[in-house]
Amino acid sequence: MTKASLLIGLSAIAFAFAMPAQSADWKPTKPIRIIVPWGAGGSTDQAIRAVQGDLEDALGQKVVVVNQPGGGGAIGTQAVLDAEKDGYTWASGAVKDLGTYKVRGSVNTVVEDWHLYFDTANMTIISVNPSAPIKDFGEFIEWMKTKPQQLSVSHAGIPSGGHSTMEALKVATGGDYKGVGYDGGNPAIIATVGGETLATAQLLSEEIEMIRAKKLRPLAAITGTDVVVEGYGTIPSVKKWLPKMTAEPIYFGIWLPKGVPADVVATLDKVWETKIKTSAALKKFADTKGQQVTPLYGQAALKAALPSIYENGWALWNSGQAKVNPADLGWPKP
Repeated sequence: MTKASLLIGLSAIAFAFAMPAQSADWKPTKPIRIIVPWGAGGSTDQAIRAVQGDLEDALGQKVVVVNQPGGGGAIGTQAVLDAEKDGYTWASGAVKDLGTYKVRGSVNTVVEDWHLYFDTANMTIISVNPSAPIKDFGEFIEWMKTKPQQLSVSHAGIPSGGHSTMEALKVATGGDYKGVGYDGGNPAIIATVGGETLATAQLLSEEIEMIRAKKLRPLAAITGTDVVVEGYGTIPSVKKWLPKMTAEPIYFGIWLPKGVPADVVATLDKVWETKIKTSAALKKFADTKGQQVTPLYGQAALKAALPSIYENGWALWNSGQAKVNPADLGWPKP
């Protein structure tokens, strides 16, 4: 062997050792558990079950959805953090909740601690009981300003999408309301339908059937444009009354804590790219529930999530419901 050949050979070996090893596809050998930190039947529960079958097909293993409500999503999320980081226990929910646990002081985690996988984007709808003496969202705002203690609004607890929306409305209007928290979106909506509360601030996917059945009367959609609901009609955008208010979508999905094996992450990236993006079951679910399919993952998901996380974190701080100042986390004011 010539000196030149030897050098080439040694260089090739050194290069091979310097290259990162390619992660093989992960083949789970036991059922995977997805913890939904809210009650059964709510928006998170529905969104996860919509992709449950696709995940089982792609991974060749049973995927078990476990409802573990409490603490505004904190108990179930903490359970995932406490579990062994072997890839077999996943968390789920709305990413803006995941991102604001630390601000609330309930779970010592920030969104950057997780691998994110979104499936849908939802929006909050402000609705009232059909017999409520409030004809439109303009009157709702007036009640917030003049008789907040009479304006009872149900939501799925702190920091659910409904609660965060109402806190943002307090800032935008200078008004207030009487919040009534429940353990999940479903009981919150039932409370308003049954007349326990005057209004509800919950996600469209949770309200949509009651809206179609005329058991709820929607006033405004917390989104940048009007929303057309098949079987009902048009729900006007909140910007008709509050044009400067931020109205970010609420992303739902699953998350794995950083520290799980690299082959698990690589496999889920592949599943999202090749399976979830084209899922017929997910599209059918989104169409039925008035949602958008948003199969984002990795850095694209993080970039999409941060605006709503910052907005909700600052809304919690401004309303006195946060224990950690978002400024101390380096969060810009929206």
